[in-house]
Amino acid sequence: MNNIAVKVNDLTVAYHKKPVLWDVDLEIPEGVLMAVVGPNGAGKTTLIKAMINLIKPITGRTLFWGEPYQNNRKRVGYVPQRGSVDWDFPTSVLDVVTMGTYGKLGWFKRPGKKEKQKAIEALKKVDMLPYADRQISQLSGGQQQRVFVARALVQDSDIYFMDEPFQGVDVKTEKSIVKLLEELKNNGKTVIVVHHDLQTVTEYFDWVTLLNTIIIDYGPVKKTFTEENLKKTYRSPLDSFYKNKGK
Repeated sequence: MNNIAVKVNDLTVAYHKKPVLWDVDLEIPEGVLMAVVGPNGAGKTTLIKAMINLIKPITGRTLFWGEPYQNNRKRVGYVPQRGSVDWDFPTSVLDVVTMGTYGKLGWFKRPGKKEKQKAIEALKKVDMLPYADRQISQLSGGQQQRVFVARALVQDSDIYFMDEPFQGVDVKTEKSIVKLLEELKNNGKTVIVVHHDLQTVTEYFDWVTLLNTIIIDYGPVKKTFTEENLKKTYRSPLDSFYKNKGK
């Protein structure tokens, strides 16, 4: 068994006194590519935000390699949902990606040639280098998502949290992002992805967490991604999903 990269203990989050996450316990080993799946409103985005201190839980804590997030924040990358960003902000693609180096540099040191080169290499990886000087507001949804992934790559983190990275992208972009996620995993990184498409879980991921306010189950996809667990998670029959899967 790999070392535990992230350990969540007794995590509860509520909005306006209504629990969104309840008593979550979760252990994520190093070097896995893990999907977090569940119905709308299940708390998937809230979970990853609470783990990295973007939302304050009522109870519980998250440890990264046995320590609080603030001790290891430079080793953790985060790709938020595309819809949560102001894409009209007047800045170029290259500048957005270069911002990914700020965490390691610190806010008072400006990025230099080395950081710019890192950003250029990351843009090459996501096939966005020709757009380096373009304003981010001029990009399509899929292109914006690629820029986000490039920014995460230059962070050179050991753990990556990605919130719906495939949302609103075309098939080609989705496949290229999956390839990058697999590369990260193969390089020993831990990647945690909020994901909504049940059809691709077994193809894209080796671990899965099934969530609906509480943790239904988590672990290797082959063991955990079962019809019984999915019914518990979605609280409705999933016959059509399994019929389609068998085609």
